[in-house]
Amino acid sequence: MKLLIKNARIINADSTIEADILCDDGKIIRIEKDLYIEGVAETIDATDLYVFPGGIDPHVHMHLPSPAGFSSDNFLSGTKAALLGGTTTIIDFVTPKKGESLLNALAKRKEEAFNSVIDYSFHVSPIEWRDTTAQEIKDCIKEGITSFKIYMAYKKVIGIENEVISKVMKVVGEAGGMITAHCELGDEIEKLRDKFAKEGKLSPAFHPLSRPANLEVEAVKEFIAMGKEAACPVYVVHVSAKESLKYIGKAQQKGQQVFAETCPQYLLLDDSKYQGEFRKTAPYVMSPPLRETDDSKAIWMALGAETIQTIGTDHCPFSLEQKRLGRDDFRKIPNGAGGVEHRLALLYTFGVLQKKLSLNQFVNSTSTQVAKIFGIYPQKGVIQIGSDADLVIWNPKTEHTISAKTHHQNCDLNIYEGFQTKGEACFVITKGRIIVKKGQLVLKSKGSFLKRQKLD
Repeated sequence: MKLLIKNARIINADSTIEADILCDDGKIIRIEKDLYIEGVAETIDATDLYVFPGGIDPHVHMHLPSPAGFSSDNFLSGTKAALLGGTTTIIDFVTPKKGESLLNALAKRKEEAFNSVIDYSFHVSPIEWRDTTAQEIKDCIKEGITSFKIYMAYKKVIGIENEVISKVMKVVGEAGGMITAHCELGDEIEKLRDKFAKEGKLSPAFHPLSRPANLEVEAVKEFIAMGKEAACPVYVVHVSAKESLKYIGKAQQKGQQVFAETCPQYLLLDDSKYQGEFRKTAPYVMSPPLRETDDSKAIWMALGAETIQTIGTDHCPFSLEQKRLGRDDFRKIPNGAGGVEHRLALLYTFGVLQKKLSLNQFVNSTSTQVAKIFGIYPQKGVIQIGSDADLVIWNPKTEHTISAKTHHQNCDLNIYEGFQTKGEACFVITKGRIIVKKGQLVLKSKGSFLKRQKLD
């Protein structure tokens, strides 16, 4: 079934051109001006619209287990919301149980993702070092998993000590993979949390105070140093503190393979959200926490300078009832918030329209760089002949107000409640099929597991 997109203004990371796009059998097969093709099943006139490569979110947590139950979006509801927002690929996580092999945990996670409506992959998390861990990492790479997530926080459950991190890095680096990391000094955080608890300081206001920016910064510094020692590429997830950028930037300038990601919440929200009653503050309990406005300004600048390469969402929503588990103790509030649906609209509105990012940089950070760093380029992340026909046709003129009452994420909370955005994914095409038309799902789709290539 052929699909023809006429009068397209094609926005790639490195170019902007006007042409027609012909898709067939899931791929882009021609990009030319004034195409006329007989036997086309459907034609879209993209006059006055933009055409972007499908968005790729490198950081989501669908169906994540917690003491409050699973995060409120499973792979079906979460990927539908992603699709409606213009994201056509996600990278989620595999977190094994203690004593469980990485391959077994990966197999189970694939089963949980069977009903994803968009393509997906995973970062796998070694949470301990066992005699078989090195071989399991190598086996995961053979299965197309080229990135491994470690946690420097959460030591009591999934976090690992630096000695173990170094072992993991050495194996991953030698095998051609990459380490991504949640960078916060977990031991120091636990001391602060316990201190506040003993003092009876248990409201959400003490969540950010228990995870201060300097504990992220020091963790980033340590992580980069360990990556250099192990000759392993490293990727810092959800950067939130301006001082972290100094270490990231210096390492990049010296030629070390250091990549960085941030999230819309660290660009658009600040720690004033933790002041007030539980109902209003608990939705913003996430880790790392929201920072000061100066941090947000610095992160915007780093994004524009491409010190930060990608924008994920850390999508991990919980309902208000789930958040209430910690109404008497902020340490029990499940950490996380939703955002996969709003990533492109927020970045277009507050990045492109406010001239903090060009359209090409917008595409680069929300799609192309993710594809390149995580080994799915040029299959994804670019509009060119031979690439997957995952396309977003963007109407820059529409306006929306974000609300939990109207969003598609399976949650009664939205940390961007009341934000007014401009632009929307009026058509979303996956593998050459129109799945979203005028903001509505019009066709069922089925995602596939992506085997990824090693970083060049």
